[in-house]
Amino acid sequence: MLVLKNLYKTINAKKILDDVSFSANKGTISVFLGSSGVGKSTLLRVLNNLETIDSGSILLNGKKIDSHTNKHHNVGMVFQQWNLFEQLTVQENITLALEKVVGKSQQEAQTIAAELLQKYGLLDKAQLYPNNLSGGQKQRLALARSLALKPDVICLDEPTSALDPLLTNYVTKNIQELAVQGYIVLVATHDVAILELLDCTIYLMQDGKIIETAHSKDFVRNKELFPRTKAFVEGVPG
Repeated sequence: MLVLKNLYKTINAKKILDDVSFSANKGTISVFLGSSGVGKSTLLRVLNNLETIDSGSILLNGKKIDSHTNKHHNVGMVFQQWNLFEQLTVQENITLALEKVVGKSQQEAQTIAAELLQKYGLLDKAQLYPNNLSGGQKQRLALARSLALKPDVICLDEPTSALDPLLTNYVTKNIQELAVQGYIVLVATHDVAILELLDCTIYLMQDGKIIETAHSKDFVRNKELFPRTKAFVEGVPG
């Protein structure tokens, strides 16, 4: 179980995270919804120790997550721009951390990479470089690279950004499958289309705060019960 309590972060006197608290169980998806700049991506970066917090606590399975615990790779991240190593092949993008960070042998790392590339339909691209991949393929590679380290939590920042509806459907199926496999999945997005495609808890964010919470099924069934989320989905200024 992942538990965040009273997270605060301020930059240049602006509150980026303002008393953010939530919890998530294994096999669940949490979607942080909101416009650019509301703090949702920062929240994911905090979980990955890419940003620090001013105060608050993050617990995973009862243990504090910080720069010391996360060296065990219990939180994985798929970035909006994928952050792939362009000078490395598709296979090497996965094997690098397995060999250099986890200490796997070259053969072990290649076996793990091959299994993941097979799973995500990229095995025939193993010796290509990322610039030879489509956007959807790059995202699958970024996800495979993250899963290779066997994290407990998977964070995805704007996973459907700039994808067409067909690829959006494909990506949301992959996200749902991660939950089925037992991962704690966190998604930061402004893409309202995925709300009807995922079985998830929606956390609407504004000015660094979670201002409304809804389960996707409840929201789709009766949007009137969640007026702020409904207004955001319909593009009504808040």
